[in-house]
Amino acid sequence: METISLWGRACDQLRSVLNQDVFSRWIAVIQPVAMEDDTLVLRVDNDFHQMWIEENYLPLIVNALKLAGAPAELKLRFQVTPSDLAAAAPAERRPSAAPRSKRARGAVPKSQGLASLNPTFTFDEFVIGPSNSFAHAAALAVAQAPGRAYNPLFIYGQTGLGKTHLIQAVGHRVLDTPGKNVAYISSEALLNEYVTALQNRNIVDFRNKYRNVDVMLVDDIHFLAGKERLQEEFFHTFNALYDARKQIIMTSDRPASEIAGLERRLVSRFEWGLVTELECPDFETRLAILRYKQAHASNPLAEELQTFIAENVKSNVRSLEGAMVRAISYSALNKEPLTLDALRYLLRDLLDKERQEDVRFDDIQKVVADFFDLRVTDMSSKRRPRSVALPRQVAMYLCRRLTRSSLPEIAESFGKTHATVLHACRTIHNRMDVDDNLRQNIRSVVRKLGHDPVTLQI
Repeated sequence: METISLWGRACDQLRSVLNQDVFSRWIAVIQPVAMEDDTLVLRVDNDFHQMWIEENYLPLIVNALKLAGAPAELKLRFQVTPSDLAAAAPAERRPSAAPRSKRARGAVPKSQGLASLNPTFTFDEFVIGPSNSFAHAAALAVAQAPGRAYNPLFIYGQTGLGKTHLIQAVGHRVLDTPGKNVAYISSEALLNEYVTALQNRNIVDFRNKYRNVDVMLVDDIHFLAGKERLQEEFFHTFNALYDARKQIIMTSDRPASEIAGLERRLVSRFEWGLVTELECPDFETRLAILRYKQAHASNPLAEELQTFIAENVKSNVRSLEGAMVRAISYSALNKEPLTLDALRYLLRDLLDKERQEDVRFDDIQKVVADFFDLRVTDMSSKRRPRSVALPRQVAMYLCRRLTRSSLPEIAESFGKTHATVLHACRTIHNRMDVDDNLRQNIRSVVRKLGHDPVTLQI
């Protein structure tokens, strides 16, 4: 009883210093379990919730407990027990895993309601690496507790990195729960349905169709840009689902704040929950994907050929898998082992495209330094005067926009941290909205690097 009372007083403290939405989303759902010697045990629904609390709110919680009368030496320990699945084993080890694998090779079950899901887009088929582990963990947490964990979930990233795979994996996992229904649709298909509903004067049926689902998965939400009536309709659908504690998951090729032509009220709502990015996979992840995809192939590629593809096809997973399929098909049709030279010739068009799209960090740093009349060494120096800091942030921003590299890779090239690069990108993006001179300067640098700023929406 004392444990519950102590935690209640701490929550009163936290409620007074945190935004109400933040408190209800992250703190109110924590349950006190017991006091074991000098350790307070708190229950959360999943590993991802624990990680987020420890990284963002742990000092606040500790301080609130002290103010609530807890002893100074009190320690905290989190116990992960999903509220709905406390008596069940983790999803990957449950007996239902076998039927799910069988379903992945066959037809999609009729019980999925409005969803039309790719049977291979499951969590079991998703290869995890540093570039996607955060997004995967978020999606898995949502699948375990839809409507309560990270609602809405907004996943963005370049084409072909696995956004559709992840949100459909959530759909498959939710459909394992009896009585749950899922709606999956692309924004383009949503537009077509909306137009048809207007033409047939059955807009009420359209609204009821999507406002009465447990989980709504919307692919390519950036397609809503500029479509005012559809944005209005989706705004009210979003509110209806959110207020009913139904889960909303969206994907986009860019952050919501960078989608031109999207109403600010929608941007705000899309950022209410958790926003996570899928980055281009590193070499180890690309090689792991190729090995996984070939695990049961009748004619797998030799190790050196897999390594060659992983080293040279960097843009996205879709291109990587396409290169693998082309190589395997060629080898099977010719009924002879594929050599490295033959593979290089077979993939020549794709390899040329990959090389053309790559811009080196050194090139960006040099062009930016020349434009702002600085030394290239200033790009990675520890000097922080405004005359150096702003061009350095511009260079970081352009490395992010003009390459497929991850934030840690960009940070390493500047001798900075991941957080510094992220802050620089946000700073430059926000400043360009109000500083036309800065925008024009950045456009000039982009042209010097051989790219079209209009195409890049800069």
